[in-house]
Amino acid sequence: MDKALVTILLIIAGVVCTMVIVNAVYPLITGTSGALTDAVQRIDDRIRSNIEIIEISSNGTDVYIWIKNIGASTIGAIERSDVFFGPEGNFARIPFGTAGSPLPYWDYTLEDSSDTWKPSSTLKITIHLQEVRSGTQFVKVVTHNGISDWQLFSL
Repeated sequence: MDKALVTILLIIAGVVCTMVIVNAVYPLITGTSGALTDAVQRIDDRIRSNIEIIEISSNGTDVYIWIKNIGASTIGAIERSDVFFGPEGNFARIPFGTAGSPLPYWDYTLEDSSDTWKPSSTLKITIHLQEVRSGTQFVKVVTHNGISDWQLFSL
């Protein structure tokens, strides 16, 4: 009888310990799984994304930059991109803005009149400046997911 009672108590203790371990470890496993899934999705987005500056020109105090989406995925949140512009070695980040924003600012239009920057579509960025200086200029565009292209050009 004593052996049976000890065996039953040991089985109950084993089941309780197993439940405690499962309840402690399971949330860690599911949390890690979600983080890994998010990381894989971000990496996939970066691998499938790519841009290329294809042309730059100016007119008065505006500089126009045409950028092609040469990747395999749609690029969203264009207004969250970073645009750097200025003389070589002395450039600055230009904030996104709309008509009436304080200078300098940049805005954009999609050349195919779409709402999204799809693969093979061209984006036209217009940088509105107080003045355009002649000489070698630097421009760099960085999308919200970290894809970038840069170019030196002369005005």
